[in-house]
Amino acid sequence: MYYHDKRLQYPVTVENPDPAFARMLQQAIGGVEGEIRVCMQYFFQAWGNRAPTTKYRDMLLHTATEEIGHIEMLATAVALNLDKAPASLQEAGATDGIVGAVMGGERPRHVIEGMIHKNLLSGGLAAMPIDSDGVPFNMSHIYASGNVAADMYCNVAAESTGRVLATRLYNAAHDEGMKKMLHFMIARDTMHQEQWLAVIEELGDKAAVLPIPNSFPQEQEDQQHNYDFFVTSIDGTYPEGRWTQGPSVDGKGHFTAFRNEPLGEEPVLGPARPDSSAQAEQIGKA
Repeated sequence: MYYHDKRLQYPVTVENPDPAFARMLQQAIGGVEGEIRVCMQYFFQAWGNRAPTTKYRDMLLHTATEEIGHIEMLATAVALNLDKAPASLQEAGATDGIVGAVMGGERPRHVIEGMIHKNLLSGGLAAMPIDSDGVPFNMSHIYASGNVAADMYCNVAAESTGRVLATRLYNAAHDEGMKKMLHFMIARDTMHQEQWLAVIEELGDKAAVLPIPNSFPQEQEDQQHNYDFFVTSIDGTYPEGRWTQGPSVDGKGHFTAFRNEPLGEEPVLGPARPDSSAQAEQIGKA
């Protein structure tokens, strides 16, 4: 069960509405790096969490709920940035200096018009669950494996790319209110990266956590190649680094460079089935 408070998690103000920036903010809502993604990812990880202790489930629920507040902030920011977008797009350049400047030079007219059309016709000049190109949010990039360590590594990546996006938006923002909102969201991304890494650390040292899942007996995997860096260049050269020599990160093996070579034979399939509608030559009755 969830509760809501009509007040925003953090103040959102816009002094100079900018439809082009509203379009950019849509990426932070419905893009692959966006807040809907992490919100749903944390919820489904929590709802499917199985463990002797419920603290990881509870922690994920707290953070997933926090992310709803981030979506609300961004949706408010989009709506405020569209406040001056004209209902008649033909009047855009003449009636609004901001829109005119954007359409006239900084952004291609059809791009901004397309975004305003979408948010006007379908959203009433409000935010929608789409990315900056108008593509609806797709739940296919929600990662909830049921393995807490695997999920935490996915969460670190999600918050890292989310923070990259937020800092780009901050650098692109001209409105002070937008910068203030984003500087708060960037701070929360910092905390969440640290939070998920803290869970990984709490699960045990790398020897205990890796490889994931640590419940699968490593003696059942190919012991000859489980720490080889496969060299696939024609001339056999490769970038030497921590991953090509010395003890593995989990301390259970040693990295080596292995010149990639065929370990199997050329695949030879049998003839096509008579009822497969293949050519007679394929069926073997030519």
